[in-house]
Amino acid sequence: MTATPVFRFAPSPNGPLHLGHAYSALLTFEMARACGGRFLLRIEDIDIGRCRPEFEAQILDDLAWLGITWEEPVRRQSEHLDFYQGAVARLREQELLFPCFASRKEIAAAVSASGISPYPHDPDGVPLYPGLSRTLSEREIAVRREAGEAYALRLDSARAAALGRESAGAPITFRQFDRRGRVHQVAAEPERWGDAVIARKDIGTSYHLSVVLDDALQGVTHVTRGRDLLAATDLHTLLQILLGLPRPLYHHHRLIPNAEGRKLSKSRKGKSLKSLRKNGVTPDEIRALLGLDAPFGTLFPAQSGQA
Repeated sequence: MTATPVFRFAPSPNGPLHLGHAYSALLTFEMARACGGRFLLRIEDIDIGRCRPEFEAQILDDLAWLGITWEEPVRRQSEHLDFYQGAVARLREQELLFPCFASRKEIAAAVSASGISPYPHDPDGVPLYPGLSRTLSEREIAVRREAGEAYALRLDSARAAALGRESAGAPITFRQFDRRGRVHQVAAEPERWGDAVIARKDIGTSYHLSVVLDDALQGVTHVTRGRDLLAATDLHTLLQILLGLPRPLYHHHRLIPNAEGRKLSKSRKGKSLKSLRKNGVTPDEIRALLGLDAPFGTLFPAQSGQA
């Protein structure tokens, strides 16, 4: 018996939705409908310093205005921070995490003092972790912990990738599907993220960890998101392998550019759906502008599956 496909749209309420979000939400919603699947809405609000209730309320209002419906209840990550600690414990038991007490300022200073030019960066453009806490002895770590000093937990990328390949019995790959439902394998390179933060100092988890755990918990079979998150799928796949989680199919869609040809973003003040609505733009006009006004069923035949 074929399982019902499960799709999700998972915005962060740290600003208003723009056309790029509308494209991702509508595309995911139409894919779910085209193959008789379920559509979930998840609010990824673990960035407590930036997320706001008013942004979440506007997100729900904008999605409903676009004609999108979703299953209730909506999962909010901030309400389940304790849930993520079990996975943190499992990774620590595998000796895949180590504490990092360094501040961003200290890391930046170490990068500058390295003399390496150009210094390697991760796919998000952040300098790779220079390994400051790797030189700490167990005694030094214990003393700093006892003193109440805050620390993040980072993934030992080399060890984790080696264990991931051993567990998979093959090179690490993930399955990607296109708009016609065709699936192909993509090679993953999780090492390019370096020793990524898995549990932040303030909340005890991270985007990378929370998203894979929530997808597994909610039975998500198809993840549709922008190409800017393609590289993140490398790390997510590794975490899924290490934690024994189901591995969804992925679709990384095109990004919607602004007038200067750059990716729309909240930080660059991309024109919000709220402002477009105030100016009289209709949902049908949004769909046409985004190229989503044609019937979708012929482009995405019924299909589901998990790796």
